[in-house]
Amino acid sequence: MNRRTFFSATTAAAAAVAQLEAQSREARPVEGPRAERIPLPPVKAGRMKLGTQNDSSNASLAVLSALGVQHICSTLPGRRLDASWSVDGLSRLRDRVESYGIHLDCVPLPLSSSFVTKAEYPSIMLGKSPERDKAIDEICEMIRNAAKAGIPSLKYNMSVLGVVRSPKTVGRGGADYSTFKYAALNDDGKPFADVGPVPADAYWERIEFFLKRVIPVATEYKVRMACHPNDPMVPKVKGYHGVETVLGNADGFKRFISIQESPYHGLNFCQGTICESLENPDKEIHDIIRYFGHKKKIFNVHFRNIQGKFLDFRETFPDDGDVNFLKAIRTYKEVGYEGMMMPDHVPHIEGDERGRQAFAFAYGYIAALIQMVYAS
Repeated sequence: MNRRTFFSATTAAAAAVAQLEAQSREARPVEGPRAERIPLPPVKAGRMKLGTQNDSSNASLAVLSALGVQHICSTLPGRRLDASWSVDGLSRLRDRVESYGIHLDCVPLPLSSSFVTKAEYPSIMLGKSPERDKAIDEICEMIRNAAKAGIPSLKYNMSVLGVVRSPKTVGRGGADYSTFKYAALNDDGKPFADVGPVPADAYWERIEFFLKRVIPVATEYKVRMACHPNDPMVPKVKGYHGVETVLGNADGFKRFISIQESPYHGLNFCQGTICESLENPDKEIHDIIRYFGHKKKIFNVHFRNIQGKFLDFRETFPDDGDVNFLKAIRTYKEVGYEGMMMPDHVPHIEGDERGRQAFAFAYGYIAALIQMVYAS
């Protein structure tokens, strides 16, 4: 399968899945809070929390609560500023989650990790005015409404390429491991239609345009804004089809947090994505955690593992990668991080619908690490 065929197929498949999920949400009745409410557990100050962003349906909330996942990032409330993003809509979401004895720590903005032409607000990362001005105004209203609904944090992406991968490879027990081998993509450098080349200076202009309008609102309303890295980092200068992923490594994020000085401007620190940009992830990741952790810029963590290095890696189970997770969680403790540790991008196991069993394994593994690191 050549690069164009693969990319077109994966893009079409992702779009089809998104459409089916949207139709499913519209078809099923609106979920309400649990009839017999589970008491909301106290927040353990100074301690990392087991978290997730996998699913926030009532059926999943019941399972998560039983498994000890007491902090979550919900699924996306809606793709535009609508009733689901009103103060009432967000308050009802929070009440429903809390009725299962789970804290709603974070909600995703409709700034997802999709290819930009499939994104909810494509004008922001395409740099198209005046459309992006209206889009950013809507994002600012979502921030205000989240604050009024008592939601302390929002996560988002500043993505053009979306999540780029090559074909999957076989991992432990025959599971499918999401894989990225840049050499296998046969990148000819030609820009994507309707996107064009996005060199670093243009990418940074679009990021700065957004941040200078959004972060002051977040600061005023005391809502933490957690940005996810570009996944994956691609070669500098050349980029991937002319797009440079400037937020794909630690250096990019160092510049990113300097654009607006605010305690509410920080990172959805995807450890897996940052490791994907390194030559020796197990050795190099600790100083990166320390850099952003000491600055209090890590707002939540996607705690996932990889095998490999920059431009050649695959995503694994947490105990099957190159990074020693016990050492890593000790480094988070060292810097005083006390937010969510969330599994992400679990391998696909045949017969494991929506990765439920793989996620359950990851929850247990991370819960044990958290218990261990505070007991020692």
